[in-house]
Amino acid sequence: MSSGEGPASPCVSVCALDENDLCIGCLRTGDEISRWGGMTVGEKKRVMDNVARREGASALCINAGKQ
Repeated sequence: MSSGEGPASPCVSVCALDENDLCIGCLRTGDEISRWGGMTVGEKKRVMDNVARREGASALCINAGKQ
């Protein structure tokens, strides 16, 4: 398995890291972004799972603020 297979990069070309080292565009860490090209398919899938969890947590924070 080559590192070029698997999930596509979640990059949306809004590249800026916040105070928690998370990109405000794709919700990956700086390390995840820099390592993406050399990751295995399994590693990319784990990153995408982490991104999905971060999106869920972010939505919870936004919705909590509306109450």
